[in-house]
Amino acid sequence: MRVRAFTATLVATVAALVMAGCGGDNTAGSSPGDAQASRSEQQAQDHNQADITFAQEMIPHHAQAIEMARLAPDRAQSPQVKDLASRIEQAQGPEIETMTGWLRTWNAQVPPTGAAGGDHAGMGTSPGMMDPQQMQQLRQATGAEFDMLFLQMMIEHHNGAITTARAELADGQYPPAKQLAQQIIDTQQAEIEEMRALLPQG
Repeated sequence: MRVRAFTATLVATVAALVMAGCGGDNTAGSSPGDAQASRSEQQAQDHNQADITFAQEMIPHHAQAIEMARLAPDRAQSPQVKDLASRIEQAQGPEIETMTGWLRTWNAQVPPTGAAGGDHAGMGTSPGMMDPQQMQQLRQATGAEFDMLFLQMMIEHHNGAITTARAELADGQYPPAKQLAQQIIDTQQAEIEEMRALLPQG
């Protein structure tokens, strides 16, 4: 009786292991690598030329805004201007990284972001970009003069970014790009109002 019981238990155990093995075969074909590749393929399919243009124009646009903002700690007089410049740099740096990642996923050219006399528009001129002469004027200013120039130029710069972002909302296809475009509009419109309030009245 003991032999029969042991044999029955052994048979049941083997059967259970065989069943478990068969069940595991159903998921053998998928892996984290396959899922990641599928997501990349989906990203590449879910964008259009307007999304590429948005990223390629906004990257150098943001890069110039950061260049302008980095002048403020040593040149600005107003604490409010220094604070605003810091917030601009902190917000737009990560956005550049995000858009660069999109372009690489899409196998599209990533525009340069290095300073070249204030000319970051290596892939066309984006609305609101400062020319090299304006950037040089800002670099040479200090104190109250810098504050006024910075505010005036950044208002124009932000308006240009909003124009580019609205074009993405109208013509883009990639949902994260459209979401970023709306975020840029909301953030920079609020900053424009803040900067207008800081400008001398009259």
